[in-house]
Amino acid sequence: MIGVLRNPTYRSLFSAQVLALLGTGLLTVALGLLAYDLAGDKAGAVLGTALTIKMVAYVGVAPLMAALVDRLPKKTVLVGADLIRLAIALSLPAVTETWQIYILVFVLQSASATFTPAFQSLIPSVLPDSRDYTRALALSRLAYDLEALVSPVLAAALLAVITYNNLFIGTALGFACSAILVVTATLPARESTTTSDTFWQRLPMGVRVFLRTPSLRFVMATNLVVGAGTAIVLVNSVVYVKATFHYDDSAVALTLGAYGLGSLITAFSIPFLVERFGVIRTMVTGSFVIAAALALSVGVSGFFVSPAIDWPVLLGVWLVMGVGTSLVNTPSSRLLAEASTPQNRNLVYTAQFALSHACFLITYPVAGWLGAVSLFGAAVALFLIAAVGCVAVSATAALVGRAHQQVGADLL
Repeated sequence: MIGVLRNPTYRSLFSAQVLALLGTGLLTVALGLLAYDLAGDKAGAVLGTALTIKMVAYVGVAPLMAALVDRLPKKTVLVGADLIRLAIALSLPAVTETWQIYILVFVLQSASATFTPAFQSLIPSVLPDSRDYTRALALSRLAYDLEALVSPVLAAALLAVITYNNLFIGTALGFACSAILVVTATLPARESTTTSDTFWQRLPMGVRVFLRTPSLRFVMATNLVVGAGTAIVLVNSVVYVKATFHYDDSAVALTLGAYGLGSLITAFSIPFLVERFGVIRTMVTGSFVIAAALALSVGVSGFFVSPAIDWPVLLGVWLVMGVGTSLVNTPSSRLLAEASTPQNRNLVYTAQFALSHACFLITYPVAGWLGAVSLFGAAVALFLIAAVGCVAVSATAALVGRAHQQVGADLL
């Protein structure tokens, strides 16, 4: 897996990803604490609203920006988005009202909605061999998981000596370092194209590829399951820990870290699992693991015993949730790469970015707004959403199996 880092371009891009993710991890902890500082035990509703705004930016802005910048140099797009994110991160410590959080989150996440698909769509061109690409996906997942594990632990250590507002400075540093590494990287030349598609022709192109491709319709179904599991972790962890268990800020960071640990442990085995069982079976298994973890979260929410018992149980449930999320998310980009061409790859990746986050537009409000009234009710609702998603996952996986009986059997 580490061997792909011998490629200097991928090494620079991977390092940029790690540093940006570390900053984003500090932002996640700091934003939750800022919301609690402003709204108390209603912090879940504030976070749910902020994350819903984030999803609106991802779903609405990502396709527009992808179509607008599709003909621009990737380096210009990536560095520009990083600089915008840096400026917003430096503005967050000055926030005193919840509406200010919402505006800044929208701008910051609009920049992320431009950066992330453009970044992801570069990797298949940097590492065209499918085995190398799978290893790069696993390494990328490790980066996400290490961020989810290391960032909360780092935040917990920093919170012992500084206030949470100073964590936003770490976020800004992460984006600054990411921009510098992208500037110094030698990116692959843009594939030549003879098409002269207009903005309005490029805008729906990625979604059209999704709708006509069985394997990508399967990805859409897994997005719903992942959205349900991720929402309860990111939105309600701070409420479970501080409002229900009455633990401190460091416990919030460690709770989020448990989710990252489960995903991290799993990411190491993804190349083996994909080669042994195929992409589709691995992702189906992950979807059902997420649904099972949500079922367990219903029990944690509805049968409170004591913080000394319930918090360790919650940590275990979050760890299992991380396992399932990694099983789904890590190999999914293989399906995107195999269903796209160099000419439409950025638009296909952007379509996945927008469609996956459209699921969060459903699950984040459920976790935040319903969770503000009843954590048990939110857990039940999210489990039911995941159960519906699992039915769709099973059905679309069967369609992929029939479509790949003679070709593409390695996906299964």
